[in-house]
Formats: sequence, structure tokens, C-alpha cells
Amino acid sequence: MTLEHIRLTQTARDQLITLKRRTGLTQWNVLCRWAFCRSLAEPAVPPAVKLVFDSNVEMTWRVFAGDHGDELWALLRYRCDRDGLALDDETLAQQFRLHLHRGVGYLVGDPRVANVAGLASLALADSAAG
Repeated sequence: MTLEHIRLTQTARDQLITLKRRTGLTQWNVLCRWAFCRSLAEPAVPPAVKLVFDSNVEMTWRVFAGDHGDELWALLRYRCDRDGLALDDETLAQQFRLHLHRGVGYLVGDPRVANVAGLASLALADSAAG
């Protein structure tokens, strides 16, 4: 794995600030993990958009993933394989960034995420449906 530093766009930063305010979760990495997993749960491949990393929010993979680095990386590899994408480091890093940013947008745009209970209800609803 060569993804060591994760930067966010200004838009994602602003959306995360909104999510922090709504949920009371203060750690960027926790919200980013939720966002990443939310995007992975979406069946469609994230659109290949050009991301401009113009914010001051940056974290290492270790900070992002915490103790779940191997599992999150394996989920990304599985998803890329399922989507018929290459499993080289560049493709995986690009898909990670696309999933992360799409997930942040999904969370901030979801009216159920008005507080931390609403955020948790997303996972509970998905597990009950699946």
C-alpha cells in the first residue's frame, strides 16, 4: 500500500465541518471513515472527477484508518476488483479518494444525519436491510 497521506478538498473540509457540528464528532478521521464506508456501500462506481486538494486538512493513512487499516484497505481492493478496476497502487489510491469525497457528500446531504444518532442509524438500517 502506497497511500500514506490523505488530503481533502476545500469542499470536503467545509462539509466535514458541517458534519462535526451536526454530530458532535470532533475527529476528522472518524467522520472520514464513516464517509468512506458510506460510499463503499453505494453500488455505483464513484464518478471519475478531478479533485483539487486545496484545503489544509491532511492526515496519514494510519490516522485515517486507526486500528482498521488492513480491513479498510482490503475493502477497497475488494470493491475495485468487483468494479472491474485494476488493483495497482495508483488506481487504488484514486478510488480511495473518490470514495472518501463522495461519501462525505452523501453524509452531509442525507437528512437523517442531523445528529450522531442519525449517523448511527445509517449503519443500523443498512445492516437490517442486508
